[in-house]
Amino acid sequence: MGVVEDRAAERTVGRTVGFAVVEPLQRFSALATEALRTAREEIDALNVYPVPDGDTGTNLFLTFEAADDALREALEQGGPEVARVVAAYTRGLLLGARGNSGVIMSQLVGALFRRIAAAGPDDRAATVVAEGMRAATAAGYAAVGDPVEGTMLTVARAASEAALAAAADPTHRTAQVFEAASRAAGEALDRTPEQLEVLRRSGVVDAGGRGLCLVLDAAAAAFTGRRELTADVRRPRRPLPAPTDASAHPLPTDDLTEDGPAYEVMYLLDAADDAAVDLLRRELMPLGDSLVVVGGEGLWNVHVHVDDVGAAIEAGIRAGRPHRVRVTHFAEQVEQARRAAARAHGPRTGRAVVVVALGDGLAEVFAEAGATVVTSEVTRRPSAGRLVEAIRATGAGEVVVVPNSRDVLPAAEAAARLVEAEDAVRVAVVPTRAQVQGMAALAVHEPGRPFEQDLVEMTAAARHARSGAVTVAARQAITSAGPCEAGDVLGAVEGDFVVVGQDLATVAVDVLERMLRGGGELVTLIAGQGGDEVAARCEAHLAQEHPSIDVLRYEGAQERYPVLLGVE
Repeated sequence: MGVVEDRAAERTVGRTVGFAVVEPLQRFSALATEALRTAREEIDALNVYPVPDGDTGTNLFLTFEAADDALREALEQGGPEVARVVAAYTRGLLLGARGNSGVIMSQLVGALFRRIAAAGPDDRAATVVAEGMRAATAAGYAAVGDPVEGTMLTVARAASEAALAAAADPTHRTAQVFEAASRAAGEALDRTPEQLEVLRRSGVVDAGGRGLCLVLDAAAAAFTGRRELTADVRRPRRPLPAPTDASAHPLPTDDLTEDGPAYEVMYLLDAADDAAVDLLRRELMPLGDSLVVVGGEGLWNVHVHVDDVGAAIEAGIRAGRPHRVRVTHFAEQVEQARRAAARAHGPRTGRAVVVVALGDGLAEVFAEAGATVVTSEVTRRPSAGRLVEAIRATGAGEVVVVPNSRDVLPAAEAAARLVEAEDAVRVAVVPTRAQVQGMAALAVHEPGRPFEQDLVEMTAAARHARSGAVTVAARQAITSAGPCEAGDVLGAVEGDFVVVGQDLATVAVDVLERMLRGGGELVTLIAGQGGDEVAARCEAHLAQEHPSIDVLRYEGAQERYPVLLGVE
């Protein structure tokens, strides 16, 4: 139930702020990240401005993925305090922002949610949302050194104007405000080729604006109770049917930067003095174009296209402390893409498996089985970028990715598609959602058989492995097994809580018995930190009550889960 269904929340966001902000923010983050993951290739294909480097969709997805990670970590580390959670999310956007589009988007979305989080007890929700969109547009324009119409800023302005007009009607509620903004954004996007000549010549709409339409509709869905984006927004904005100059379509060439700066420079900047940041903007302006500086409270994200990289970094040093400096040579970027495509016919041979492991002990188990291991933590899952690096590092022509978590699965799928597209490597994901499923899949992996057959066998083995877990509640909550208090022991089967108890071993045995109701010949026990005694109790129980069942035990060393269980 979102803000629109809650009359009290509609009248005053402040009184229900914990419900009206944190939960919708979680839904928004998941929806926006998934929408951009799905549309990544489409948006990349639209990318001709400010340079046709074909990475706007990828940059937007990675920006929101980083923010989603930051949000998850903030919620794991503490309760749903609005100011802290929103600050963590907006900081995640700022730190994870990639490319011109990602930096601008971090400013737009950050300003919107900061206004929503700051709502007072007498604020009307529809007005707060409209004001947040107006603040977002103003912040976006202020961040860009030389704003250009026909871009995502134009789309943002159209959305905020429509939101303010809708909120001015006292009968309109949050749903109407979001719907008006989303509709206006789509209409503005379709007009961008009329406003920017490079779009018209190439026969495309603005790539960043397309991403913003998806993000706005994700916000509308999150705050009005919808579980997915509208059908119209999901419809791809593919290149327009009749570009006036087909030769201008965004096909990267060696003279990509002939008429513009050759390098993209990005860095984070620690600068407590806002006046120094204003001076930095003035110094960077004449050096190139696509200048965007966003942030505040001492931390800034700086993006600019220049020919003189040293001058851009030196300006940052005068303003504060630049770090995480990233320099991209556009022509080299294109050449790397060409070399990646050429590698499809090069020396990449053989098949490899990339596995995500929860804990050092499990990492050793998977590594001994011959897999390339990406370690994960309960509060920090690996990003698509880390998985891309791991896939490429194998040097194999065929790669199977085993994510072992429902939270990692979307990143694994995105990484697989990205490497397949850029490196022409065959990559497939076995949709494992638990460590024991990954073990089962790896046990039947056979690189000597055909790729498709290997995938079928690994997927089937994973599906036949039922998974369970035991953990300790960090705070009071309502679970699928009933209410729990901080310190209660929770038992889960296939990701759903089924037991609330007081003793780790008792709950673990209960979970085992529930899993064995469907039969089983092999039980796998993975002892985590502090879980050796629990695993031993489970072994003793199986030996007495189910002597015909084989038992495998591993020292996983994972945090927060004293024992993970599997039944095959």
